[in-house]
Amino acid sequence: MQLRTKLTLGLGFLFIIIFAIAFFSAFYIGSLSRDAGNILKDNYDSIVYSKNMFSSLEDMTVSVNESIFNPGHSKFTGYYNELFEKARLEFDKNLKLESGNITEIHEKEYVDALSADYAIYAGICDRIKEGRGSGTVYFNEFLPAYEKIRQSVNNINDVNMQAVVRKSALTIGDSLKIINYMAVIGAVCLILAFAYFWYFPFYISNSISYLSKRMMGLLKTRGIEADVKTSDELYIILQSINLLEDSLANKNKE
Repeated sequence: MQLRTKLTLGLGFLFIIIFAIAFFSAFYIGSLSRDAGNILKDNYDSIVYSKNMFSSLEDMTVSVNESIFNPGHSKFTGYYNELFEKARLEFDKNLKLESGNITEIHEKEYVDALSADYAIYAGICDRIKEGRGSGTVYFNEFLPAYEKIRQSVNNINDVNMQAVVRKSALTIGDSLKIINYMAVIGAVCLILAFAYFWYFPFYISNSISYLSKRMMGLLKTRGIEADVKTSDELYIILQSINLLEDSLANKNKE
C-alpha cells in the first residue's frame, strides 16, 4: 500500500471520528428539542385554553351579578349584555379547542364534565338574562353551577400542569442519559484518536528510520563515508542517495 494511501486512510479515519461526534450530538440534541416541543404543543395549549375559560367565566358571572344585584336591572342591558355575549363566545371557542386537544389520562372525563356543567350554567344564565331569575335561582342554581364549572376547568388545568411537570422530569432524565451517552461516545472517539496519533506517526517514523539506517548500511558496505550531522531521516536518505549517485558516476568515469 502506498504511503499516500495510508495517509488518506488515516485522515479519513479522523474525519469519521469527528463526523460521529457531530452526528450523535445533533441527534440527541434534536431528540431533547422534540420532547420539549411536545410539552409546549399539547399541554401548554390546554393550560392556555383553561386560563381563557376562567377569564370568560368570570366575565359572564360579573354580568349575571350586575343583573341580580343592581337595582332596576331585571335583564342584561348595554355594556354587561355585550360583555356576557363576548365572554360566552370566547368560552365556547376555547371549550371546543380543548375538546380537540385531549392528551392526558382522565382529561376527556374532565372535558365531558365541563361540557355538561357548562350547558346547565348557560341555561341558568339565559333564564336570568330574560328576567326570569331571582335571588333564589341565583343562590340555589347559579352559584352551584358556577362552582362546578370552575372545578371542571381547574381539573383540566391541573392534569395538564402535572403532565408538564412529569414530562419536564422525564426530559431532565433523558438529558442526563444523553450526557452519559455523549461522554461514552466522546471517550471512545478520544481513545481511537489517541491510538491513531500514537500509532500512525510511529509507523511512518519507524518506516523512514528503518530506511535511513539501511541506506547508511549500504553506504558502509560500499566503503562510502557519510558525514551525517542531522537526525532528520529524510535528509539522511536524500544525502545517501546523492552519495551513491556520485559513487556510481565516479566508477563510470573510471
